[in-house]
Amino acid sequence: MTTRTGRRLATVLLGSATALLAFAAPAAAAPAGGGLDADVSVGRLVLDPTERGYRGDLPITVTNLGRVDTYFSVTIVEPVAGSIGNLSPDSPCGFQGLQDNRRVVNCLVPGPNLKPGERRTFSVAFQALTTPRDVAMTATGGQVSVNVGDGSPEVADGESFVARFRSTSGSLRNPVPYVQDSQARASITTAGAATLVRQEDGSYQGRLPVTVRWSGDAAHDFLYVDATSLPAGVAIWGTDPQDLPSFFTNFVVPGGRFMAGEERSFDVLLRAEPGTTAGDLGSVTFELSTRWDSIAVADADPADNAATFNVTAADAS
Repeated sequence: MTTRTGRRLATVLLGSATALLAFAAPAAAAPAGGGLDADVSVGRLVLDPTERGYRGDLPITVTNLGRVDTYFSVTIVEPVAGSIGNLSPDSPCGFQGLQDNRRVVNCLVPGPNLKPGERRTFSVAFQALTTPRDVAMTATGGQVSVNVGDGSPEVADGESFVARFRSTSGSLRNPVPYVQDSQARASITTAGAATLVRQEDGSYQGRLPVTVRWSGDAAHDFLYVDATSLPAGVAIWGTDPQDLPSFFTNFVVPGGRFMAGEERSFDVLLRAEPGTTAGDLGSVTFELSTRWDSIAVADADPADNAATFNVTAADAS
């Protein structure tokens, strides 16, 4: 038997372009009504140390307490910013805003509509990209609430949960609070010069080696680089490897989110238009920034977020 929290929630639409579903926010108690009602219960979230941070799964059980067949969705507030992953079995989810810098996610309960009295259990994956430590830790603030279906804006039930980090020795005893970085700790370096070589179509193309380093564990979706003072006719033509598009004057650092202490090297592809005069084209500065939910994250040391290099166009030898 699940114990109710005694707290019900009202749905608030937060208006994000990435939202796929409606999201809930705490509000005054309200009865489900219309024969629609539900209960949600959660198990323990234990994050185990791995070769890439901590990983774990949160079991969630939703029970249809109403009188009709319907679908349900759950709204989840992650206890560690940037840690929430997919449902198992898989089901559509959408992000909606931040709560205390932590992501709020709404997901359909996997499977078909629940019949009256039916109970369904699934899990949500979590990964915290922080260095595993020799002490156990805890992070509070996780929340799960269940929305009744058929377009009802009401939330029937909710529970809170805690993320428990297992120590590298396997212990969960005597945990200390987990404190996540609020500032990014990123840096960028490049080769001092890039030579663009003339191609058969008259354009010039070349590569610039780049290295991006990431320390700490601040929440982020990706790292972004903007090029300032590009010489006329010179553009960013991509990265190698590349997993997201480039846009002539900027690019996303390939490889997705960074693990604490990770260093990533890649090439930036540069191109000068046909008709460019061979010789010294001038200098370019790459400015690195960290993005979290479309927000630029302040960096602890902005001085190492910029790197300048020189560009030369040369006829093929």
